[in-house]
Amino acid sequence: MQHLINDIDEVDFDVTRGGQVEIIGWLYQYYNTEPHDYAVNITGGAVTKNEIPAATQLFTTDWVVRYMVDNSLGKYWLERHPNSDLKSNLDYLLPGEIQTVDSSENLEDMRLIDNAMGSGHILVYAFDVFMKMYAEQGYSSRDAALSIVQNNLYGLEIDKRAYQLAYFALMMKARQYNRRALQPEKVKLNVHVFEDTDTVSPEFLDALSGEYADDIKQIIELFSNAGELGSIIKFDKTFNWTKLRENVEDMHTDALDIFGMNQSKKIVLKVLTIGEIMSTKYDVAVTNPPYLNKFDPDMKKYVKKNYADYSGDLFSVFIFNNINLVKIGGYAAYMTPFVWMFIKTYEKLRSYLVANKEISSLIQMEYSAFEEATVPINTFVLKNVPNGSNGTYIKLSAFKGGMNVQRDKVLEAIANPDIDYLYRTNQANFKKIPGSPIAYWASKNLIHDFEVGKRMENIVVPKVGLQTGDNKIFLRFWYEVGNQNICYSANTISESTLSGKRWFPYNKGGSYRKWFGNYDYVVNWQDNGKMIKEFTWENGNARSVVRNPRFYFQESITWSDITSGDFSARYRIPGSIFDVVGKSAFKLEKQTDLLSLLGLLNAKVTNYIFKILNPTIHLQTGNFANFPVINSKISVYKQVQVAIEITQNDWNSFEESWDFIRHPLLSHIADDNLSIWYYSVVLTNRGAKNVPIFRLWGVK
Repeated sequence: MQHLINDIDEVDFDVTRGGQVEIIGWLYQYYNTEPHDYAVNITGGAVTKNEIPAATQLFTTDWVVRYMVDNSLGKYWLERHPNSDLKSNLDYLLPGEIQTVDSSENLEDMRLIDNAMGSGHILVYAFDVFMKMYAEQGYSSRDAALSIVQNNLYGLEIDKRAYQLAYFALMMKARQYNRRALQPEKVKLNVHVFEDTDTVSPEFLDALSGEYADDIKQIIELFSNAGELGSIIKFDKTFNWTKLRENVEDMHTDALDIFGMNQSKKIVLKVLTIGEIMSTKYDVAVTNPPYLNKFDPDMKKYVKKNYADYSGDLFSVFIFNNINLVKIGGYAAYMTPFVWMFIKTYEKLRSYLVANKEISSLIQMEYSAFEEATVPINTFVLKNVPNGSNGTYIKLSAFKGGMNVQRDKVLEAIANPDIDYLYRTNQANFKKIPGSPIAYWASKNLIHDFEVGKRMENIVVPKVGLQTGDNKIFLRFWYEVGNQNICYSANTISESTLSGKRWFPYNKGGSYRKWFGNYDYVVNWQDNGKMIKEFTWENGNARSVVRNPRFYFQESITWSDITSGDFSARYRIPGSIFDVVGKSAFKLEKQTDLLSLLGLLNAKVTNYIFKILNPTIHLQTGNFANFPVINSKISVYKQVQVAIEITQNDWNSFEESWDFIRHPLLSHIADDNLSIWYYSVVLTNRGAKNVPIFRLWGVK
């Protein structure tokens, strides 16, 4: 409370400046910080039903809200009112063509929904934009305020506290212009919180009768887990909501209400209201949806059944749902993690959007700009029409410093559309790249390369490998075990079995390094991995996953799973097992030239292309497989051989290498001046795998 009083500027609470709404939202998010950390970071498993509100409650930064609403609701209005002065009030409207649409739609009939509204920040700003529209149409501010909250704005939420804050914020906005707003009998807001229907009494269900009884029971069943599913509840048919409501309202209940009929009736009427809101088509949908992929069994089953192609995360379900929640020509705006733009999990979502909808605009933020989320963020607007024009894209990846820096760069791009990080492109180009990544900055020449080039997976075989189940048990640094127990020369699994050795070289990726290196680990693969294969959970299910064993011990090109900087690839000599983060590619045919491919992979252009295929820090085997290779008459085989030899000598110059012979700083010291330790340990082991070597330069 002391920080609330002393650290926040008084003007931020000024109703006329709008800051108070943002403060309410931030306060509620930080109120949830401890339960959020517990649900997301500590449990590690599926997020339970009661934890979902805390785990998914992220307040939307003010300028992002303004971008989303300006480029959806604002643009929708300008298309239908090309002479409107509203444009001058939309500070975050991105440059781009605004197509005129003939429409006779009344302002009172325009609907905007936020179906994961949180504490109401989006709805409150949308209220302000609607107020400007009503003013243009000649309404008084008193009448406009009441019309907006009763006709134009809709909101849904699973978190009761957040819903109460949203309700309060909207009432205060309306009260700012009309004192009657605080009279419940005169003002009815269209914001609601989901509640389960499992408290509806059996007697109420038995009392249902008539033509619509089965439909009402079906709705009650659909909402039995509404507190968890919320806005992703799917209706399999069209309901006559008016008739359903009349049927319930006409049900007789007595004064004593022994069986809870009145309470059940109240719950069902509320559910019918929410159901009608969910099944209505809107002009605009704007939301910051929940980010969640650790589903409990009930939600996982529901999502897989109803949204199989978009089940990678709750936010991807919302992306699909909301663009189909709006009318043809309507807009849906979002703030989500930007992984949907690139990684394979969301390929079906991308393909669907690129083929059927239009990406109107998109802002891709710097990887760690939004500190409140542990994922990189983008914000974008879709239009519910087939692709017909170029979209506007802003790439902020190069600008570090948080959300304020991102905001300033967006405003710079709006003021100067010729700036080099603003792009205008047609999304049809995305289909020309395997996996349809939203690679809006790809040049025409590069897109052509994807069209004519040979995919990498047709030249080599990219694979992920062993997952031990517990690396602490099965992995060691090579110098932690005796050399006599390490098999350095197995070329096949059968040879490893016959060797009688326990430990084998293990490719676990490692730090940035090109050409050669990162030979750090050994894995317990005794008796063909018997202990690993038999490693189970308490319920008897396997903890380990032995993937692609036929490629174990083969020579390969390898790269690390995490590529936060530039991409780097290395040659791996035969004799190693590889794992899920030491990703590897193997010869497809005997004549495959791995070294020439390695030269291509370590070129500058390769890093640029991989950042198009997937700019996240995890380069997947699917991204590697999609790399375009164009045949060249220029041979780099010898140059790559030299590069490997140089980096191999460098790797072996340090004690961490099992082929270490002499540190380069000692190469010019006369033998009679070397330490006793050096004579006894190193020189006697030349040409053999060395025993563990420790830093004892001071010992003589």
